[in-house]
Amino acid sequence: MKTIHNLGFPRIGAARELKRAQESYWAGKTGLDDLLATGRDLRARHWNIQARAGAQWVPVGDFAWYDHILEWTTLLGAVPARFGQADDAPVGLDTLFRMARGRAPSGTPAAACEMTKWFDTNYHYIVPELHPGQTYRIARESLFEQVAEAQALGHRARPVVPGPLTWLWLGKGDAYTAGAGDTAKLDLLPGLLDVYEQVLRRLASQGVDWVQIDEPILVLDLPQAWREALAGVYGRLASQGPNVLLATYFGGVGHNLDVVGALPVQGLHVDLVRAPDQLASVLATLRDGQALSLGVIDGRNVWRADLDRIHEQVREAAARLGDRLWLAPSCSLLHVPIDLGLESGLDNELRSWLSFAVQKLDELRLLRVLVDGEADGADLQALAAARRAVLDRAASSRIHRRDVAERLAASVSVRRDRAPFAQRIADQQARLGLPRYPTTTIGSFPQTPEIRALRRDWRAGALGDAAYEKAIREEIERVVRFQEEIGLDVLVHGEPERNDMVEYFGELLAGFAFTAYGWVQSYGSRCVKPPLIYGDVARLAPMTVGWSAYAQSLTDKPVKGMLTGPVTILQWSFVRDDQPREQTCRQIALALRDEVQDLEQAGVTVIQIDEPAFREGLPLRRGDWAAYLDWAVDCFRLTTSGVRDDTQIHTHMCYSEFNDIIESIAAMDADVITIETSRSNMDLLGAFEAFAYPNDIGPGVYDIHSPNVPREEWMVDLVRHAARRLPAERLWVNPDCGLKTRGWPETRAALQAMVQAARMLREAA
Repeated sequence: MKTIHNLGFPRIGAARELKRAQESYWAGKTGLDDLLATGRDLRARHWNIQARAGAQWVPVGDFAWYDHILEWTTLLGAVPARFGQADDAPVGLDTLFRMARGRAPSGTPAAACEMTKWFDTNYHYIVPELHPGQTYRIARESLFEQVAEAQALGHRARPVVPGPLTWLWLGKGDAYTAGAGDTAKLDLLPGLLDVYEQVLRRLASQGVDWVQIDEPILVLDLPQAWREALAGVYGRLASQGPNVLLATYFGGVGHNLDVVGALPVQGLHVDLVRAPDQLASVLATLRDGQALSLGVIDGRNVWRADLDRIHEQVREAAARLGDRLWLAPSCSLLHVPIDLGLESGLDNELRSWLSFAVQKLDELRLLRVLVDGEADGADLQALAAARRAVLDRAASSRIHRRDVAERLAASVSVRRDRAPFAQRIADQQARLGLPRYPTTTIGSFPQTPEIRALRRDWRAGALGDAAYEKAIREEIERVVRFQEEIGLDVLVHGEPERNDMVEYFGELLAGFAFTAYGWVQSYGSRCVKPPLIYGDVARLAPMTVGWSAYAQSLTDKPVKGMLTGPVTILQWSFVRDDQPREQTCRQIALALRDEVQDLEQAGVTVIQIDEPAFREGLPLRRGDWAAYLDWAVDCFRLTTSGVRDDTQIHTHMCYSEFNDIIESIAAMDADVITIETSRSNMDLLGAFEAFAYPNDIGPGVYDIHSPNVPREEWMVDLVRHAARRLPAERLWVNPDCGLKTRGWPETRAALQAMVQAARMLREAA
């Protein structure tokens, strides 16, 4: 029988048990022993699921208390000095949490490490901080303890380890840049590899026969120096005892295949979902005796697989390789929900089209049955059901809408241009009358338990529409009055009616469906429940106009209308795979265009269209960038271009590297862009400075992902640093991101300090 295996499993738990345990521990409600017990229970449960599906090994090391890259960083002892870690002491879990979020139940609070997107996903990792002469050691025992834990439960453990080149590529510091082929980081390799060798020898002593080493940077356009480093790295690592499965994913190996094919690793994993055309070339370079793992089940989307198509795709490889052919998901299942079996609220037709992590393992088992040709009666029934679901979805009448197709065809003639920025900003200032260094927030205010209970009761029918609307209006008024009280210049309504910045809109658009338990991890304890875009998208009625108009009626100050942009709605959903993503994005843009125009007609003078996922959607290969950026920019301008010149358009982006796409950001032509910059100490502004970015910009002055309250002087220094890079008259003062995850005491204190910082800047100007 062919080997089936899994690269990683979601760690949060079907009921988000990890999230609740983390937040309870951080709040001091439970102790460390309770948190550790939750982790053990989840790992045992998830290993059992994979073993029952027939996986040859269970992955160990895919579990993380916050982020798997941070787990590895702390194992290496690469803890920045500000966290007070002794050179010879083990790195504790509270130190890990302070690196991630700035504070933990024990230890002195400190500035959290930078966080950014994991390749082109909506998962975030904590960026390793590097410095010249950095030394490494085995500083945490968690990986080895979890291997022993899995073995004690009767499982065959295969540790999952971030590759040394990927770890260095993702890291940054004062002397190093993240990614971008910074060859100076390669000077750190010798010391780093010493610890990798120690880890592999330790694992071999535990009886581990295979180790999965993840090198997703192998699907990037690697500079020659990094390509050349591969041979030395894997010449050392593949000789330490355990067999090495070198795992690539999120794309094709491409021009790196000549180097990868020569590496002395015992196994290679490639992603055939993202790059199906690479199979022939990979087979041609495979060495005698080397195992080939084919990622054929989509680890990043939720649609049921066409098993017959995949069988045909791998038939030749199966005949040539025999038991050296392994079948797997394309990447870790971290990026999909856990179990479709919990979704009793979905209609049967839609439910039959879907596959979550548990079901993807079942699909993998059925695929092995097809490839091996050894199906029993139950397998034949399951295969018949799978075939029927694929055919029914393709023929379903609920997917396509004639009105959407006609409007999309006509949209090519819709103007995307507004007047030049200099003219617009003068008109806007005449209308808005804002001071120097205007202050605002990104949109959301704390989502208290009371607000969440209010929405829950209303959805369950325990609270009537009138009572719900009254309560939401009262909350909006409280938020508006608070902002007036502390002196913010451009207000927001706080978004108490919104469960999520994408889900809220999807619930009001045609073509979307929703799950009850389809949670995936975004970062740390932050989980999101992406909508399912199964059909053509259209706006059914105004979505935000009533709440925004009410908020504006309460004050003479401008209140922003808040929308999520088309690219972000696309990126943060599970998107239909039966048409180009560009086409779906344009459908969303047209629906949002109607909302923007209705907001303006309702008297809203400032409209923010958030696009935090704009860079996230950038293809990993530079040669594919231009096509994506063209349609992504066009979708934003299609959304925003129908308003008057004196209506101010804002956008927001967070946790992105902007250097490579700054021209496209400028081409979006938002009047004001707000960005995350506080964790990077305004370093991200370098791209805007070098480009001479022409429009207004609000560099975030404090990190909302940390509970630490910023000092006024610290924020003043940050803005002054920004003013040395960009004209002061074009700078705004705002937090890094929305405030929905924060509590009211810290929000009140932080915003008061921020407003005072802006006053200090104005007085000094």
